[in-house]
Amino acid sequence: MWYKAMAEELYFIKTNPNIAKINLYNKLCREEENIMKFLQADPKVSLEIIKNKVKDSVENLSKEELSSIFTWFSSIYPADREEAKTQLFIHGLDLFYEIPKEQNVKTFQEMLSAYENYSKQKLDFMVDAQHFNQFLLYGLFFTDISLKEKGNSTTLSHYLKTDYPSLYALAEDHFRTKGSEENNDLALQNYFGELYDLTKFYKGSIIQLHTL
Repeated sequence: MWYKAMAEELYFIKTNPNIAKINLYNKLCREEENIMKFLQADPKVSLEIIKNKVKDSVENLSKEELSSIFTWFSSIYPADREEAKTQLFIHGLDLFYEIPKEQNVKTFQEMLSAYENYSKQKLDFMVDAQHFNQFLLYGLFFTDISLKEKGNSTTLSHYLKTDYPSLYALAEDHFRTKGSEENNDLALQNYFGELYDLTKFYKGSIIQLHTL
């Protein structure tokens, strides 16, 4: 079941607060008994907090509250992953990309941590698309440099580095300092590239959800 496998995957979500304010809020009100099964601590109090946040903006939800909602939706459609994603979209949460396999998730998050250290910029689980795209460009540059060092020919950074010289320099400095011992640079570059293409014109918030 999807909700039992979530620990091994990293999910990327776009939000539509206006839709969530109506559709998700109404669903929470209609199905209180069902959602409360997935809430921690005092379910009734937790549900009222979630409803108030959604009514204001779904982007006010905490990581734990969002995880509960995702687990709830996936439990409704345990055998139909795509229907669960469709229903989330209808209710204002667009799960638009995911990274499978625990090792790839771990490496992606390590790259994020390194970027935060080098750029002195903290990216929370919910971040605006502009800052998220800067991290993706950094990841593209770093994996491109690593692949070239390993003898793999890539042309991706050639088209982007002139537009983002400071991010490329940051990736170069990180690589000179730490290098890369990963064997999944190509997979990571694909993730960074696909995420960049899916978010480069998006102006809202990006949520990274990885529940344990």
